[in-house]
Amino acid sequence: MAKPIRACPQLIANGSCTDPNCKHSHSAFACETCRLVFINERAYKGHCSGKKHRRALQGGSAAYYCSICDVNIDGGNWQSHIGGRSHRSKAKQRKVASDVPKEAPLTDKFPGRTFCTVCNIVVPDRLWTTHPSSAPHLRKTKFVAYQSVLADSEKDKHGIEVAGQFDFDIVDAAAASSGVSMSVTVRNTVPLSQIVLVGSTLLSQKGRIRYSPFTTGTYAQAAVKYGRPVAISVTLRQAYDGTCDDRLEMRFKDEKLGKEFAVSRRLHAVIGNRETLELLRPVAPYVPRQRTTRRAEKEVVQGVFPPALKAIPYIGRLPHAEIPTPLATTLASGSRKEIMDRVRKAFLPSSVDGETYGRFFKNLLWIEEHRMEQDLEIYDIPDATLTPHPPFYYLRVPGLAEKRPSVLVGDRILVQEQGAQRGRWFEGGVHKVLRDKVSLRFNASFKHTTPGQTFHVHFKLNRFPLRRQHLAMDTAFTSDRILFPAPAHIVLPQLAIPSLKFVNPLIGDNPAQRQAVASIVRQPPGSPPFVVFGPPGTGKTVTIIEAIRQLVARYPKARILACAPSNSAADLIALRLTELGAEKVFRFYAPSRFKNQVPDELLAFTYMRDDQHFSVPPIPILKKFRVVITTCVSASVVQGVGIPRGHYSHIFIDEAGQATEPESMISIKTIADNDTNIILSGDPKQLGPIIRSGIAREFELDTSYLERLMGGDIYQVHKNEQTVVKLTKNFRSHRAILKFPNEHFYGGELEACGPPQVINTFINSPLLPAPKFPIIFHSMSGKDDREASSPSFFNIHEAVQVQAYVDALRSNKRIRINDDDIGVIAPYHAQVLRIRRTLQAKADGVKVGSVEEFQGQERKIIIISTVRSSREFVEYDLRHTLGFVANPRRFNVAVTRAKALLVVVGDPEVLSLDPLWREFLNYVHTNGGWKGPPPSWDTSAPVDGAGGYDAQVRELAIADMNDFTQRMEELTLAGSANDENAEALDAGVDRPWREME
Repeated sequence: MAKPIRACPQLIANGSCTDPNCKHSHSAFACETCRLVFINERAYKGHCSGKKHRRALQGGSAAYYCSICDVNIDGGNWQSHIGGRSHRSKAKQRKVASDVPKEAPLTDKFPGRTFCTVCNIVVPDRLWTTHPSSAPHLRKTKFVAYQSVLADSEKDKHGIEVAGQFDFDIVDAAAASSGVSMSVTVRNTVPLSQIVLVGSTLLSQKGRIRYSPFTTGTYAQAAVKYGRPVAISVTLRQAYDGTCDDRLEMRFKDEKLGKEFAVSRRLHAVIGNRETLELLRPVAPYVPRQRTTRRAEKEVVQGVFPPALKAIPYIGRLPHAEIPTPLATTLASGSRKEIMDRVRKAFLPSSVDGETYGRFFKNLLWIEEHRMEQDLEIYDIPDATLTPHPPFYYLRVPGLAEKRPSVLVGDRILVQEQGAQRGRWFEGGVHKVLRDKVSLRFNASFKHTTPGQTFHVHFKLNRFPLRRQHLAMDTAFTSDRILFPAPAHIVLPQLAIPSLKFVNPLIGDNPAQRQAVASIVRQPPGSPPFVVFGPPGTGKTVTIIEAIRQLVARYPKARILACAPSNSAADLIALRLTELGAEKVFRFYAPSRFKNQVPDELLAFTYMRDDQHFSVPPIPILKKFRVVITTCVSASVVQGVGIPRGHYSHIFIDEAGQATEPESMISIKTIADNDTNIILSGDPKQLGPIIRSGIAREFELDTSYLERLMGGDIYQVHKNEQTVVKLTKNFRSHRAILKFPNEHFYGGELEACGPPQVINTFINSPLLPAPKFPIIFHSMSGKDDREASSPSFFNIHEAVQVQAYVDALRSNKRIRINDDDIGVIAPYHAQVLRIRRTLQAKADGVKVGSVEEFQGQERKIIIISTVRSSREFVEYDLRHTLGFVANPRRFNVAVTRAKALLVVVGDPEVLSLDPLWREFLNYVHTNGGWKGPPPSWDTSAPVDGAGGYDAQVRELAIADMNDFTQRMEELTLAGSANDENAEALDAGVDRPWREME
């Protein structure tokens, strides 16, 4: 695209330029809004379709008023303003808190700018002429008009008073199932006036609002005379829990004036158990947490760290690899697009090859670290207390049991006494990590003398994992056959190898597993990486275990380093290799790990120094082990203690799709040589590594090494069994549970092979709406909430419904279910906590966690709570409404954990906005697995994979809003009592609207 240059001011203002010496551009392709011109039409059109132009077209930015400084502040500068010295000084003088709440800006304090009261933004005067015609302003104008008309429709008018209980409040499910009625009383307060009740209508009866549990009787025209009220009955009847909304619209005619008018009331009900709902409701209104600038760390007094940090006899030092100042400065300011442009130009290589590979990933690691530091700040404690137990101090850390924040032995935590010299901090080394507190040890100069003394607490990022990745990126090992494998790197076996005798006989009956093991065993040294593509439940870990055992048995000189991203995954490998004996297998744990965190069966396969801390045995002993098992990050230990490059003939990385590429490279780039073979196993269709930085994700740090390789030509399944084998027999799920993800993610190649006595457990169970279909979608309209300063969503109606399913499953006398047979998945942490609270008394053993926590796991029963039930469709797009619930990989992982029963609880009106979810809901509804209010769309209609359903709903909502506004205005202005077409104005309906959070 052509680079824009500054446009001629006269050309923009007048359409022509009369200055012969003008040096500005006079291109015909000028953007008057942004005051830019473009050399060609293509560049100009590209600019006009971009976000920057659209924001400029709207013409403004948010602003707030600071009552302490008596000034208006641009929204983007609010935090820096209240954290500034001048603001804090004025607050101190007035003896008030500096963290003043935001107020609406004063319209007379914007020189050169105008405040738009509709959009609540300030607009530069030069753009004011275009702002009122911009799409956002027009949309907000219509919304404001709608709110005004809606408020007016709810007022009593023309002497008519409407009274009644329109909010049914919380109704017990049994009562709601039988039906609950209330009476609306209409009174005429003006003697001798002639008012007729033309009719009462529920908006759900007009065709656009989906299923509504409210009904009202049909009334002929009734005169509403003074002293003779008219009653209207409204009934609520629904057999399912959840929230219910509708609107009662009463139409009246003033016979003397010949005019019609309307009075409306919002109907609302919550169906469920009052005690449970009250227990789970938000404890405080949601107020977004304001990010504050961390206090400066000018001087840090070094703490005392546990002996565990010296348990391993490293022969070299890790690089410190601090974020370069220019990069940190670049990341600190500007929009995301601006930062990305600067990073791309100044820090990243133009292309990635063996020479630039390390620099590329080192910069991505620094970008991710920058974000991790920011995210860690939210856990800082401004007013903590320390409990002394010399020589230690105990600090209570809220959320520690949930690893929010995650704290390990050896981590650093900084404390500063309230009112102490700014910039001076004491560093505490973490010696113990308990359920809700940690023990710290400070320098001897740290004194805690005053009872009730409080401290600022800063959590510091543990940089050791990052430093190990930087160490790997700094190595000179840049083999193209590993980093960028191509057809030329494939090496054909030179010698025939006798047929394999499988240790696990089941492998021999599975063609794909048999082929994968054979390919790994027969690979010549120096081959390209081999991939075992293992979709859910296909036995990829069993396959690599068999391959490891075959290599150990067949090649006396084979030495294997087996890694996995997590300790749990590494433990699984070790547990399945224990039969080889402790003289052949070594399981390495980081010294920060405790004995009680290790399976008892594996303790004999570990080494501890002084029986206190996990470590490594002397080098001669370590080199004798045939198989060493560790996490991807801890794999640097073998190089760190002096094992020579090339000692390991094979490096296995299980669950490789969950590790970042630099994590995978810790073992490969530090210990492999030109003959080392690499074997990866995993599923690129499931969740990849968790990356916090949106910028790092844009540069694909969340693309694993496994996924990147599988995008290459030589890793296309069915093309080359010397580099990749796809496992296709699923030993986990019932075929109905497997069918949908199989067709959408795995080309329909998976074959359901689970044991019938397990996968058919719930067939013909009365719990199922369709006896032969072990999937339930429980439709419910709830309400997603947030509370206090937590941005995480929860839905108490869904939490209660999940509890009801768990209770029903555990009380079933025909099918014996234990707590560990059930897994509950929720995409938001706040919902996880709510569900755990509901299950605590009766089913504490049921695992409740995020999708990420369940990857690699399975349960006989999986219950999914999708949480989101937002209705602000006019203002929110699909990304805001569904959040990461609409992530295809998260969906795939969630629905493939179940063996015998899958239950999904959610709001279909929200979920159906996403094409993948809509297809899944259609699949369940078509097969009879639906419970609760029915879908509002045709489930037999083809689904548009391109989406756009959120836009359709927004357009429908806008149409409803406009129709309602027009109808109310027409009723007010209509002058003819004989207008037979008056009812035609009621083509639209109104949905309940909530103020934006």
